[in-house]
Amino acid sequence: MLKSVPTALAAALLLAACASGAPKQPPVVASAPPPSADLSPRPAADDNLNAVAWSQNASEHDFIYLQTYRNAQEKLLKALKDPNWDALPKDDRAEHPSLKGLKPAVVLDVDETVLDNSPYQARLVRSGTEYNEAEWAAWCKEGIARPLPGVVEFTRFAADHGIAVIYISNRAKDLDEATLGNLRSAGLPVAGKASFLGLGTVVEGCEQAGSEKGCRRQQVGKSYRVLMQFGDQIADFANVYGNTPEGRTKAMAPYTAWIGERWFVLPNPTYGAWEAAMFDNDYTLPREARRQKKIDSLRIK
Repeated sequence: MLKSVPTALAAALLLAACASGAPKQPPVVASAPPPSADLSPRPAADDNLNAVAWSQNASEHDFIYLQTYRNAQEKLLKALKDPNWDALPKDDRAEHPSLKGLKPAVVLDVDETVLDNSPYQARLVRSGTEYNEAEWAAWCKEGIARPLPGVVEFTRFAADHGIAVIYISNRAKDLDEATLGNLRSAGLPVAGKASFLGLGTVVEGCEQAGSEKGCRRQQVGKSYRVLMQFGDQIADFANVYGNTPEGRTKAMAPYTAWIGERWFVLPNPTYGAWEAAMFDNDYTLPREARRQKKIDSLRIK
């Protein structure tokens, strides 16, 4: 049985209730705005961050280079002994089809094939900027790019066996001396200026379009039987007459059997014509528009 509430206490409770009016509602707590309402500025997505981080930090990156150059070294003497062995595509060999009496050579691209420029790419990532010629030239003139894994051993092996080591680069002509100095300081064999054919090298009777290397390969073919070629872009091996996905496939189709035998392709996820092909080679497009075109090119099945 419940006990009755004392009269004085009951009266006090009744007065308090009357004074307070309607029962109090729970306090209103403002809810957080939905994520879409956050209008604070955000950094733009950086397409190159993972690529540069992989190039600098992944053991797999170094192992691919070691694997490639070791594989080439194992096959080099076999190629040397075969008088019909040549690694120039038919377009570049057409003017000088005979291999008789030609000295042996290997031909290598420089950037991301011989020298590691990932620190320059890292600077772009950190600053949130894109490639520009002035900063690139300044980096090249520092002359501190390191050799990529395996290349010093391979090129020295070639030179020790009487095989000329020739570098074909699309660095601007005014960077020739800096590049030669960097190659030497990195421990690579450089026989002299004639072993380096930079952008702007004049080849008599051959008209070079843009940064195509075909004329310079033809120049090499006048004096050398090319045993092997090395590069990180397919244009390091053969002319690409239309830089579209279809044009790139067509340029390489006749030579796929040469991959890993006469042509050795190295990885470069940080830049290249492969990227430009996804946005129709139009660098005037805003950065986000180019990025969207690359996203649109991705396969999801």
